[in-house]
Amino acid sequence: MQQTKKLNVAVVGGGLAGLSAACVLAARGHRVTLLEKNAWVGGKAAVLHADGYRFDMGPTILTIPSVLKRIFAEANRRLEDYVELLPLDPQWRCFFQDRSVLDLVSDTKKMQDNLIKLCGDERSAEGYSRFIEYSKKLHEVSERFFFWQSVGGISDTFRSSGMFNLAVLKDVLSLRMGKSVASVVREYVPDQRAAQMIDHFTQYVGSSPDASPAVLCGIAHMQTQEGVWYPLGGTRAVPVALEKLALELGVVIQTDCDVDRIETIGSAVVGIKLTSGESLPFEAVVSNCDSVRTHRELLRQHGQPLRQSRKRDIEPACSGVVLYLGLREKYEHLLHHNFVFSRDPHEEFDWIYRRGEPAPDPTCYVCAPSISEPGVAPPGGEALYVLVHTPYLRPHHDWSQLLPEYRDVILDKLESTGGMQGIRQRIATEQTLTPEGILKRYRVLRGAIYGLASHGTYTGAFKPANRSREIHGLYLAGGAAHPGPGMPMVIMSGWIAADALDQHA
Repeated sequence: MQQTKKLNVAVVGGGLAGLSAACVLAARGHRVTLLEKNAWVGGKAAVLHADGYRFDMGPTILTIPSVLKRIFAEANRRLEDYVELLPLDPQWRCFFQDRSVLDLVSDTKKMQDNLIKLCGDERSAEGYSRFIEYSKKLHEVSERFFFWQSVGGISDTFRSSGMFNLAVLKDVLSLRMGKSVASVVREYVPDQRAAQMIDHFTQYVGSSPDASPAVLCGIAHMQTQEGVWYPLGGTRAVPVALEKLALELGVVIQTDCDVDRIETIGSAVVGIKLTSGESLPFEAVVSNCDSVRTHRELLRQHGQPLRQSRKRDIEPACSGVVLYLGLREKYEHLLHHNFVFSRDPHEEFDWIYRRGEPAPDPTCYVCAPSISEPGVAPPGGEALYVLVHTPYLRPHHDWSQLLPEYRDVILDKLESTGGMQGIRQRIATEQTLTPEGILKRYRVLRGAIYGLASHGTYTGAFKPANRSREIHGLYLAGGAAHPGPGMPMVIMSGWIAADALDQHA
């Protein structure tokens, strides 16, 4: 590794990306201070305790653990010494409108057997095998040109290869630019239920499969290759492990510390000003805040929008409603991760992403973690987490008015399609999180859970680059920066931001 100047660096925001960036920078010898407005670090990976039940508040599915391992390897540490990961296979259980059930398993041959039982013929089973092979190719292309480097557009992928040659052109053509995830999935898998299940790999990035680029089909292979894992203690165990590593490496963590702006002289970072009025000098800043809000608010003195926003419209990803339901009695037919699917995915996505209104018949993601860790609930009970995607906030949305009726829509769906009869009678304790709550709690654009939407079949996969070309010493990390949302991707974004800073110090 080349010798670099060791800098005094601020990391603004202690989400998974901010923690990852702080650990990598500290491991490489930089002086790091992490500033977090909340009383805890970890961002959306928070925990909720209520009446003897424990809930993960935000992300609940951990995939691609190799990304997290790479953060610890920077400090010559082993992830296994900080957190215990339990493999989950089947990875999901899927419930459909016709009461059919499909388990997603990692082994392709076993998955084909499951699809033959579901569909009654071999067309979708054979097509699934070919789809996973295609997904593998997309994953490989992403590893070569997209991951582990600061990318803000397709020109950056060519730049990273060193030249534009036939091999690169072949990789670009394999991306099927101009085609959507949904259209490609249905070329391989004709059964609409199986296709709907595969569509939902795209929900890791909070975008419509009908409008997202085909390259996102690579997510399927990423998950089936490395598996789905449960951190013992819940997803909250991941930021706890990263915080422990950061402190061991000398990172100074200041919670309840609200940043007002990133201070600059000309177009160079010189420090941070807190809402308390205090100014702190720094030579570089990694912002784990929403990338759009970083430019609009933390850099408001420049009066410039985000570079990418001048090229195309910025669209937030979807938001969501979460029900945290402490059940007196668990449902034995649920797995750890479950999807209770809508009757028509195209109709559902039309409501959420085009009309901008809650879908009348939504898909519900249901996490029932007591199967893996009984201690999340009193004996025999369940700490049920139910997430339904909704549009990002529009001016007329008032979730204090919308929630009571939509709660009934969700619970009715769980009963009718998910086979969870009598769920209302089983609820011992209940809390909720709405798009307005997400906006207030995490300061994300329009209450979007997943940062920026991945819409646009040509450029939808690209997010703002991790190294700013406009502000010297500014680096971006998190779900609204490259490579995008989802636990492994935001952790990777922290590594990329730190690596880019280190290389240019």
